[in-house]
This record gives sequence, structure tokens and C-alpha cells, in this order.
Amino acid sequence: MESLQRIDLVGFGSLLAQLQAEGYTLIGPRLEAGTIDYGAIEGPDDLPIGWRDEQSPGRYRTLPRNDRAHFGFNATPASFKTRLHRSEETVLEVQRGEQGELRFVPVIPAVKKQAWIGARSCELAALAIQDRVLKDSADPDPRYAARREGVFIVAVHCGQAGGTCFCTSMNAGPKAEGGFDLALTEILDGPEHHFVVETGSDAGAALLERIPHSQPTAADLRRAADAIEHARATMGRHLDTDGLKTALYAQAQHPGWEEVADRCLACGNCTAACPTCFCSSYEDQVELDGANARRTRHWDSCFNADFTHLAGGPVRASTPARYRQWLTHKLASWHDQFGTSGCVGCGRCITWCPVGIDITAEASRIRQANGEPPK
Repeated sequence: MESLQRIDLVGFGSLLAQLQAEGYTLIGPRLEAGTIDYGAIEGPDDLPIGWRDEQSPGRYRTLPRNDRAHFGFNATPASFKTRLHRSEETVLEVQRGEQGELRFVPVIPAVKKQAWIGARSCELAALAIQDRVLKDSADPDPRYAARREGVFIVAVHCGQAGGTCFCTSMNAGPKAEGGFDLALTEILDGPEHHFVVETGSDAGAALLERIPHSQPTAADLRRAADAIEHARATMGRHLDTDGLKTALYAQAQHPGWEEVADRCLACGNCTAACPTCFCSSYEDQVELDGANARRTRHWDSCFNADFTHLAGGPVRASTPARYRQWLTHKLASWHDQFGTSGCVGCGRCITWCPVGIDITAEASRIRQANGEPPK
């Protein structure tokens, strides 16, 4: 399926225009309120051209670049998860008929076709995890599946790494290895500004045929490979995953859980920002006359005390227990449940933690407590 072509800025504009002509709503990065985040776009001019971000534990800011890069930034505050697994939505309506009978009506959203512009490799790795749980499992979520159907993905291979990125540690980047229709590598070399395009599906190949393109030169391919390798070599963080599951299981009583909990606010920012977390709670609301009711689902977090509340109280009553559950589930027991890590190395949980807790540092501390030297 892989085929490499070249498009210039005019061709990129034609790509977006063609998707719109085929009925897709374009969702891509845009600069708003001091952040670069995903939203509706109409064309290339809506992208954060010439802007970059700086990310470190508990810190994020945007700054101008010295070029006109369209995708010269790193992980956005919110992931594409928000487009499929909504933070709150009605899932069921209950209606009482004239004879008192009850009708249970599942709510399935009316869906418009979406084209995601600029999805990164970590996003696609997270999407594969969400698909496995919410679309392809024995009990799929019909709302997620409805939105997921027909999404056209234009990915972007990363040419730079952020201060909290560690996708290479999780085998999730910086080059997207699948899950896209088209994938771009942005190349800027003096006045030269164009993209090397890789096809990942029949739909992507067919679309590429309908826009201006040309064969990439050997120099184009070399620069594209160099850009990806530059991102790989400049990751802001590293996580050694070899034997990590065993180490985490062995250190369930380590005092480090208490130490990190002294800083943790149990706010749930990490789970909200994470592109793979999908835990939810449900709430039933009944109208005063009893004629109608509805069930809503909203995101929840293992950091919330009531998340595991049973008749006798919460299963994990303390912040240390909740932090241990989150990190151990993400990096260890997720493997047992789903056959993969629950982390894709996007670094959002580090950037958007109000007190700057670093998951890579905490995991490393647990490894060292297990008798392993630091790496």
C-alpha cells in the first residue's frame, strides 16, 4: 500500500479543499487562547503557521518560530479522543407511554464525516487502543463506533520532539506506522517548503490522485527521513519498559507511592488529558412528572474517591492508592487486560499536571527500588 509522492503548498491546499468537497468536516490544529489545539478549520490559513510550543512538567506555552512551518509543534492539550469518546453525552432515553409502559431508546448520534488533519503517531497508537476497547470488543460502544466510521486521517510524521515526549520508548513514534489514510512529512529547507506524502489506504491513494502531486526526489526522501530521525534523537523524556510490569507489581508497598501522593492533587488532569483513558460513570435523571428519564455518561477518573465507591465505601480511599492504581494500570496491568501498554508516550500527563509529576521519573524510581540501576 505504501506509496511516496510530493505535494507543494498549493497541493496541500487542494488536499483540504477536496476533502471538504467530498463532505468532510475538517478538524485540525489551530492557535487559540495561547494554545495549539484541535478544532474546525476551513483551510491552511487556519493552521498555526509559524508557531511552536514549549512543554515541560506542569508548563506549556506557545512561541513564534523563525519559519512558516504548518505543523511545527508537538502534542496538543486535548487529543482526538474528544472527537469520538465525548466527555459527556446522553446514552439512553426512557419514555412512558399512555398505558404506563416504558420504552427504552438508545441514543445514537447523527454523525458528520470528519477528516482529521495533523494526527501524530502517538495519537494513532492511542486510537488503536480506544478502537480495541470501544469499537472492536465483545461489547462495543455504538456511539463511539458511529463517530469512528468513515473518519479520514491525514497524519503528520513528527519532525521535532517536545520536552515531555517519549513516544520512542513506547514504540509509538515519531513516525506513524499505520492507521492513517495519508501521512505527511513537512520539509522546510530555505525557500523550499513542501510535503512528502505516504499513502496508507485505498481511500488515501484515490484522494491523492485527485490533487496535484509529483514524484519526490532523492533529496526529498533524505530530508524526510532526517526530520523523523531528528525527532527520534531529541525526545524530552525516556521510559525503560523492559521488565517494568514486574517491577511495578513487586513494589506495591513501596514508600514512593506515599511520597508522590504528597504532591498529587488527585485532580484527574492526567486522565482527562490522556488519549487512551476511557473510564466513565453514568447518571440517571428523571423528570418531575415521571414521564421521561435519561441516562448520561461522563468521563470519570480513578483519581476520584467515589470512582470505586461500594456499599462500604471507596475501594481506594487514599491518594497513594489511587496514584498507584493509575500508574500500575497504565504501565503494567493494561498489558494483562488488552495486550499492550496503556501509555503512548505523548507526555500530556506530565505537561498538564498542575504540580509537574513526571510519570517517567516515578516509574524509574520504582525500578530502582526493585534493585535495578538507573538508565
